[in-house]
Parts: sequence; C-alpha cells; structure tokens
Amino acid sequence: MFCPRCGTILKFKKQGKKDVMFCRCGYVSKDANTKITEQVVKPEERLGIVEKSTTHLPKTAALCPKCNYNSAFFWTLQTRGGDEAETKFFKCEKCGHTWREYD
Repeated sequence: MFCPRCGTILKFKKQGKKDVMFCRCGYVSKDANTKITEQVVKPEERLGIVEKSTTHLPKTAALCPKCNYNSAFFWTLQTRGGDEAETKFFKCEKCGHTWREYD
C-alpha cells in the first residue's frame, strides 16, 4: 500500500497487539485488517555455469584444444559490459570439452 499523503510505500510495525502500516511523513493507517506476513528466504547456493543441452545447439567448424576434433556446438552470452562483444562458448562434439572465445 502507498501513503495517501505523500505516495511513499507504507512500512509495517507492531503497535501493541495489532499490526499497523505507517509512513515516514507521520501517517498511520487505521485499517484494522492490516496483517504483517514475514517470509525468511535462505540464500541460494552459488550457481555455477549452467551446462547447456546440445540437443538444439548449432554446430560449427572449431578445433577442440583438448582432442583436436574439428566440430563443436556453440552458443553466445553477454558476459561483459553491454558495449563489448559477446562471448562465444564451444562444446566439442566428440569429447564434450567446453571452452570460450572472446572477440
């Protein structure tokens, strides 16, 4: 909810046995149906690079640095600033080795 006086988002607090919404400008909600709901969210484990399924990826001629096979799947991601070129990732069709190439 927003403050009817200044338009700021209202904050919650306990006032005695009931929950109230208030604003920094001094407004306090008289709404009796106000109820504070709290949800604690645990931090997710750090996510690594998601391994791409090669089912729908295009192939290109690229030399694998691990097994020297000359065909690989590829995809691109914007890993740096928006004003810089995207990074091209390759996955060897034969051994599954993944590497990247910067333009």
